Amino acid sequence: MLLDQFNRKHDYLRISLTDSCNFRCSYCMPDEDIQSMPNAYLMQVDEIELIAQKFVELGVKKIRLTGGEPLVRKEFPLILEKLSTLPVELTLTSNGVLIDRYLEQLKAAGIRKVNISLDTLRADTFFQLTKRDQFQKVWDNILLLLEHNFRVKVNVVALNGIIEKELLNFVQLTKEYPLHVRFIEFMPFTGNYWNKEKVLTAGKMLDMVKEKFEVTKLKDAPNDTAKAYQVPGFLGTFAFITTMSEHFCSTCNRMRITADGKMKNCLFGKEEMDILGALRAGKDIESLIRLSVWNKHAALGGQFTPDYTQAEAEKIENRSMIKIGG
Repeated sequence: MLLDQFNRKHDYLRISLTDSCNFRCSYCMPDEDIQSMPNAYLMQVDEIELIAQKFVELGVKKIRLTGGEPLVRKEFPLILEKLSTLPVELTLTSNGVLIDRYLEQLKAAGIRKVNISLDTLRADTFFQLTKRDQFQKVWDNILLLLEHNFRVKVNVVALNGIIEKELLNFVQLTKEYPLHVRFIEFMPFTGNYWNKEKVLTAGKMLDMVKEKFEVTKLKDAPNDTAKAYQVPGFLGTFAFITTMSEHFCSTCNRMRITADGKMKNCLFGKEEMDILGALRAGKDIESLIRLSVWNKHAALGGQFTPDYTQAEAEKIENRSMIKIGG
């Protein structure tokens, strides 16, 4: 069991397979010419397997594969095959554009839950945000996943100035489709030009939804990051990830491994533990994993206070989101 000094049990690992992506989302990777790491700097397939095995030995019950965009990594099918043998729930976060290419491999690996990032339902806005004309392909792949009985969560970054026009349309989607739409408050990372004026809080969004729909609050699981709701009679649900307005750090059970094998005990933390370097040097990685978890801050990586309006983005020390992993 991996416990920190606040007695939080950590049993959920997110592994970034690559810092490369086939989209250029403005809030994640605004620099079109950003350079991805050479392959030699990335965890290799056997190294991913060994690191994952160690975390499972230490009590991890769920592993999520992320990127960048994990499906652009050429070894993705092999990584999937290796990790599918572990006694964990294996899940995936993707931008969705390559899902159809790997659908059968996902099914064979036992993946039943997939998160798809989709911040708009308009093709023109999609192109504006991602610099790619791929909205229809992503939407078709969401429908494909539903057709094959995957549980699909749609992750929507609530960008102020855009989400107001889209919010009710996303909720309306849950009438016809068994989708689980999650609106994510805009968070500060290196290079994403965050400021407090760009944050539309969950409270304000919920008020907007209630102006049109009757809503019911659903029960959230102990480690859930999202506060879930449903319109009675609708097939799907919607939820808010309230990182900025009401953090959920006291129940956090998450750890992250970046594509270059650094362990982050918090999405916002500046501290990293070089797990891959130790593995390649033949050193014990269990002690490093335990130390990283133990050193976790009480909240928000120790970088800003729960009052997000006082956060100074330029003083936050961290990687860009693409370099951390979703």
